[in-house]
Amino acid sequence: MGDLLKNKVAVVTGAGTGIGRAEAIAMAAQGASVVVNDYGVDYMGNGSSGEPAEKVVDTIRKAGGKAVACFASVAEEESAKSIIKKAVDTYGRIDILVNNAGYVRTAPVDKIPTADWDGVIKTHLYGTFYCTRAAVALMKEQKYGRIVNTSSHIGLGFKGQATYSTVKEALIGFTRTVARDVADYGTCNAIRPIAQWRGKGDIPESERNSPLDQNKPEDIAVLVAYLCSEKADNINGCIFEVWRGHVGIFKEPQPVEQVLWKDGRWTPEELAATMPQTITKDKTRALISTFPFFDGRP
Repeated sequence: MGDLLKNKVAVVTGAGTGIGRAEAIAMAAQGASVVVNDYGVDYMGNGSSGEPAEKVVDTIRKAGGKAVACFASVAEEESAKSIIKKAVDTYGRIDILVNNAGYVRTAPVDKIPTADWDGVIKTHLYGTFYCTRAAVALMKEQKYGRIVNTSSHIGLGFKGQATYSTVKEALIGFTRTVARDVADYGTCNAIRPIAQWRGKGDIPESERNSPLDQNKPEDIAVLVAYLCSEKADNINGCIFEVWRGHVGIFKEPQPVEQVLWKDGRWTPEELAATMPQTITKDKTRALISTFPFFDGRP
């Protein structure tokens, strides 16, 4: 057991499996009292069960840590509020919020059902907003707080994942602004995980044995536990990734790579004549992989 998070109270949403599970266990191992929140849906957002959260709580308690389960959905406003209230009612405060809850619906953009689009946005984006708003109100009073939002490399672009990539990259913009809102008393950062975020057993056979399998949820949880500690007090508004032994930080904001200049306004004809030989000469319709660190190594 460590003490980086001693006497802190943490809420981890989507903590029943995968990355959220690993984060909750890592927080408890560093001394935090943890609200393990999970609505208990499967990989595709179907069903509900209290079993995943209860199993994580049991694991934490058997290791000597403190944890309580919460089965509320982040996707509804009052339900999300109850998750934060659970921390206060049980442990007296909330110091840490890790927004991790979510699920995947995959389809080409012309085939996305409206219900799938709405559901993913409600869970990932509204859920993060609802929980953050409720937590920040208390963190402001306490003059202390740590928030980590879960984005994804999928947000950088991935075929067939328009719904998921939209919410995940929206969370980056959300993180950048919340970081400025809370800077007087806390921090807000984001991670772009590259891993099987809900755990391998919950993922269709067709999507197993991918590059994601090479990175483990526990690798990501280590970084999140650190970001939620007092040792990371100077880290705010940053976006991180983890790939096995690699911990990276993205440049913020993304710089402009090249610029075309002229006196006055360009015409479409001028751009058509100039851009193919200058700033877009290396562009192609075949886009690079979202997983730049996967090179086939074991």
